Amino acid sequence: MQLNIDTTLFEECQAILVRELAESIRVKLLEAGIEGDKLEAVTASIAFSVASTIDDTAAVEQGGTEVHPYLTFRTADNELTHCGENSYSHEFVYDALKELFGK
Repeated sequence: MQLNIDTTLFEECQAILVRELAESIRVKLLEAGIEGDKLEAVTASIAFSVASTIDDTAAVEQGGTEVHPYLTFRTADNELTHCGENSYSHEFVYDALKELFGK
């Protein structure tokens, strides 16, 4: 595998991933009967929490073992793309929510 730095492509991939995560969360909450403003608030809370965990901005530890995610995207058969540092997916949550909830 080749590891490439391409911040433009990486940002595009992050935005797509966050949008898909938020949509999946929204659908599952709708299936659970949550609607209206509560649906939007809970979707936002969960999406931000998940994105922050992926970004390694939330402490992840169990039994003394710390976990530090480092996000990459497979952008070709033998190619991984990253941005050269931790991801910042949480920054795309607001835009994804605006798109999903039409605000």
